[in-house]
Amino acid sequence: MATYVLVHGGGHGGWCYQPVARLLRAKGHEVYAPSLTGLADREHLLSAAVDLNTHITDIVKLLQYEDLREVILVGHSYGGMVITGVADRATDRIANVVYLDAAYPMNGQSLVDVAGEVILEARESARMVDGIEMVLYPGEDPMEYYGVTEPEQIAWMKPKLTPHPWKCFETKLVLGNEEAMRRIPQSFVLSNVQIEQLTDEMREGLMALCEGRVWEIATGHDLMISEPQKTAEVLHEVAQR
Repeated sequence: MATYVLVHGGGHGGWCYQPVARLLRAKGHEVYAPSLTGLADREHLLSAAVDLNTHITDIVKLLQYEDLREVILVGHSYGGMVITGVADRATDRIANVVYLDAAYPMNGQSLVDVAGEVILEARESARMVDGIEMVLYPGEDPMEYYGVTEPEQIAWMKPKLTPHPWKCFETKLVLGNEEAMRRIPQSFVLSNVQIEQLTDEMREGLMALCEGRVWEIATGHDLMISEPQKTAEVLHEVAQR
């Protein structure tokens, strides 16, 4: 079956994929869902040096040391920045790059460039911790950003959210192998957040870009938490194609 590497978004950790990972493993797939440096179970590794390149390296090293190949590489939200960089640096190990309601950057862009006002709004409540600018504090109502509404799901996720270093969001993505990287098949899974932003022309362009590998799930931004069954089904279908 397939091998998945699931990359989380800002303020999250590998924990957010637990429901999806269980469903994929039940179908016989191999699943890795690491936490990025400085976040979740790796928050003790936070330093002023942590940025987008650190997180790209986290995943590249996982691919290398686990000797993973033909990987379906999935990134949620900010994770879209990470997986784009990983696909550039480890092109020969990736079979499909899946943007799970994720940023889709071009060479030289940061998440600030891609997400604009949405991510700049998060900076308004930033705090300095040991000289590091941190955003996405879980103590503020996080559901406004993540779109989870079920009380049980909120109770499960809220204690696990951690603040995120702002530096990651303003780091420019540098691609050195872009032509080859863009030839890797790409897939897009969209939540209501992105669906509502798409015009018919944009949807047609997206379908052409990835040869029809576009799925829509009517739910909030954290679709791997709010709709794990549908998300797992879509990821399984990516492998079947």
